[in-house]
Order: sequence, then structure tokens, then C-alpha cells
Amino acid sequence: MKAFFTSLFVFFYFGILFSQSNYEQKIRQYQKNQTETFQNKKISPLAEKDLKNFRALPYFPIDQNYRVIASFKRTPLAPYFVIKTTTRRKPLYQKYGIATFFLNGTKLELSIYQSYTDKYSLVDNQSLFLPFKDRSNGDESYEGGRYLNVYISDILKDQIVLDFNKSYNPYCAYNYQYSCPLPPIENHLNIAVLAGIKKGLLKK
Repeated sequence: MKAFFTSLFVFFYFGILFSQSNYEQKIRQYQKNQTETFQNKKISPLAEKDLKNFRALPYFPIDQNYRVIASFKRTPLAPYFVIKTTTRRKPLYQKYGIATFFLNGTKLELSIYQSYTDKYSLVDNQSLFLPFKDRSNGDESYEGGRYLNVYISDILKDQIVLDFNKSYNPYCAYNYQYSCPLPPIENHLNIAVLAGIKKGLLKK
């Protein structure tokens, strides 16, 4: 009987380790894909002078604790509003819903938005928009906040997975020629999110 429980413990222990390793591999591949996008001269957001010395994007250590399952509440009657941007551009957005979750023991909420353009797009009307700020901004991460990509298809049974290891900077963090939405004040978190992308670039 003792040998059985020992074997069971070993099975679950190494199963957890394998799961964590598999997750880390997926995130590293995601980070590699992001870096390759920035290295591609045809689609890179970097200015020519920065592209010459660009090596990679800097990231916080991968931490599976920053992958959370949030409860999701739809807000279908929310009005459209003009979201502030880094330029004079004034795009229209609507709050699509509210994600509620726990992160490092703290209960948090983030609003998820959908742009007017995406909602009525004939090509892609599944894209949602999750911008946020946190207490790492200006120190370890970009002062203007970061984004997460989420989609309507990600919402299952009133839940949605938010993986902050996949958070990324708006392009205006690298090139002033871009116009980027700023996270509304309701999406300013009172904690530091030490996951995902950091500010700056790693140079050759």
C-alpha cells in the first residue's frame, strides 16, 4: 500500500512538472514569435535606427500564477465612448464585459472593450480589447500601460482566461508615429503585474 501511494505521488508530481514545462515552452514560443515580428523589416513597428541594433524583446520571468481564470459578466447595454489615445485620434469603443479574478490573493476587475470598427467588421468581429495599467508601469514596464489580446470565442460558460505572460506593449512604446489607445482609469490596477513584456528593447 505504501508503495502504491509513493508511486501515485511521483506520478502526480512529475505530471505537474510536465504541465508547467509544457506551458513555459508555449510562452517562450509566443515570445519568440513576437521578437521575429519586430525583426521583420516589412512589418516591424520599430524605426529604422532602432531596428538596426534590435536583438530581442525583454520579458519578466514566466510565471504561471499570472494565468488566471476570470468570471465574465456581459455589459450589452453599455454606451459607446471615445477612448483617449496618444494622438488626436478619437476611436469609439464599447465596454463588452467585466472580468473579475484573483491575482496573488487580490481580487481585481478589468473591463474588456470592443471597438466600433471591429464590432461591425465583415472580416473580424471577434476581436476584443483589454488595455491595463499597473504599478510596474514607468519602472519595469512601459509607462503607458500594456495590452492583452482576447476574443469573443475565449469566453466559455461566463469565464475567460487572462494570461498576463502574454501582455504586450502598444506600438507607440517603440515609435511615436503610432496612435495608441490609453487604458481607461477603471483598468488601472493597484498592484504590480510582474509578467509579460517589460519596457525597452534588448540590443545587439
